[in-house]
Amino acid sequence: MNTPLVSVVVIGRNEGQRLAACLQSVQAITPPEGGIELIYVDSMSHDGSPALAASLGAKVLCVQPTRPCAAFGRNAGWREASGTFILFLDGDTLLHPDFLRTALAAMADEQVAIVWGHRRESHPGDSLYNRVLDLDWIYPPGITEFCGGDALMRRAVLAEVGGFSEDLIAGEEPELCQRIRATGKVILHIDQAMTLHDMAMTTFKAYWKRALRAGHAYAEVSQRMKTTAFPLWVAECKRNALHVGVLLGLLLMGLGLTVCLGDILPLLGLLMAYSALAVRSAYKARWRSNNALTLLLYGAHSHFQQIPIALGQLGYWYNRLRNRRQGLIEYK
Repeated sequence: MNTPLVSVVVIGRNEGQRLAACLQSVQAITPPEGGIELIYVDSMSHDGSPALAASLGAKVLCVQPTRPCAAFGRNAGWREASGTFILFLDGDTLLHPDFLRTALAAMADEQVAIVWGHRRESHPGDSLYNRVLDLDWIYPPGITEFCGGDALMRRAVLAEVGGFSEDLIAGEEPELCQRIRATGKVILHIDQAMTLHDMAMTTFKAYWKRALRAGHAYAEVSQRMKTTAFPLWVAECKRNALHVGVLLGLLLMGLGLTVCLGDILPLLGLLMAYSALAVRSAYKARWRSNNALTLLLYGAHSHFQQIPIALGQLGYWYNRLRNRRQGLIEYK
């Protein structure tokens, strides 16, 4: 049997028909010379996802980690794979038909260990959360510090660094990227559509939990990387604490003056200050979108999300002091 050039590893948990669409988007592309191997790794789904994937021709692996995380599924997938390159996809994404061809061409440079492209939301108009978070996926092309969950990687490099860290519940891709960068390899973000992502976020609770998970990842990964050559997110953690301190300080000042003076003007001033911060952030993000309303919402989001991110960081430290491990934080 010939060794495939690319193994596509799709991970998922209770993705249902989104998983079917993902697998079909892989099967619809023109395969590179050497062919494609399609692997689906399921993490304890109860919606029939493994049988669905098998019916669509994917090789199915079912994993049952004691502490579910994306890293465990991805490791199981690439270690089972036989391709020279591993394309990782989440089960709620659709692969763009041109990405793999373009990414493989970029891999002609032996220094490139990971290639990733543009991930965007498939239904940004379905909710304000989808609309705002769609802009979070936008990064400028070029050499980057890290990639997201969808990316093409060299199998040999994964083997060299030992794959993803399975003790992380989030932030496993950025942490892996720092270990890869330490080998002298680079992560390349190309100006090419890669995937459409179906976040399907319709509730404030889901939005809040996603930001909590991000805060936990910031704290945990930054502690792990702080003494390395690439101290990822150490500065971001400090900025988050300062950011929240300023927001809460303004709030307390506004409320205090309102109570002391018996006047609503300090609260109005507080609202104006918050609005000015949001407008400033929207202006700085104008390269991400040409829609003024979307940018204003994104500006407000960029400040408000700092609160659950800070709480996520505090949750990490609380668990660490009590010698406990944080379980999976799911927002879907």
